[in-house]
Amino acid sequence: MGSIGFALTLSALAGLSTTVGSVLGIAVRKPGPMFMTLTLGFSAGVMLHVSFVELLQGGVDAVGFAPAHVAFFVGMAVMFLIDALIPHDYLGQEEHEGVGMRSSNLMKTGVFVALGIAIHNFPEGMAAFAGALEDPSLGIAIAVAIAIHNIPEGLAVAAPIYAATGNRTKAFLYSFLSGVAEPIGAGLAALVLMNVLNSAILGYVLAGVGGIMVFISLDELVPVARSFGHEHLAIFGVIVGMGVMALSLWLL
Repeated sequence: MGSIGFALTLSALAGLSTTVGSVLGIAVRKPGPMFMTLTLGFSAGVMLHVSFVELLQGGVDAVGFAPAHVAFFVGMAVMFLIDALIPHDYLGQEEHEGVGMRSSNLMKTGVFVALGIAIHNFPEGMAAFAGALEDPSLGIAIAVAIAIHNIPEGLAVAAPIYAATGNRTKAFLYSFLSGVAEPIGAGLAALVLMNVLNSAILGYVLAGVGGIMVFISLDELVPVARSFGHEHLAIFGVIVGMGVMALSLWLL
């Protein structure tokens, strides 16, 4: 079992990768559609493989088949409720496409995307934390997958705010704050689990986290990856992500 300090550090790094996207949004041209398709598909593949091969299986090994699957579907249900109650446009695509959009609308877009991303990042922080507690190498894999898909989220926050205000600092700050929710989620998970953590509790958490990550992959990453117009490249990214994850787990 990994250390709590290491797990918290991984969660923080994964969450704050939104700042990479914010730098792209205020300093570099928008990444091309083929790049976005491939990277988001790759991230989904990593998450899906880890969820079924490591997280759900770890839960089954710890608490049994039926309890682990209940926790898995509860995780999916929690993410469904969060997404239904607080939807967010993953890349802010609809708003960004308007050429003559007023600054007030762009600013509102950036703020609402930041809020939605922050709320969705909360359980992701718990995912990276729980994975790292189970196995440091598993935690690293989850953190990398989360970081990859957090980069375009940071871009979605920073780009409209920078366009609306011309203020790089403000654009970067909003993006940074949206990513901070991830280590906060990990920190709260640590506070809750620290005094009660045992193999059974961790098994339930791992299975639930698996459900969360499957939902994120199927509801956000794959559809958005395909929306860039390179559908087969998106699925290729998923396959490559699964393959890389399988290879890394085998080697480690």
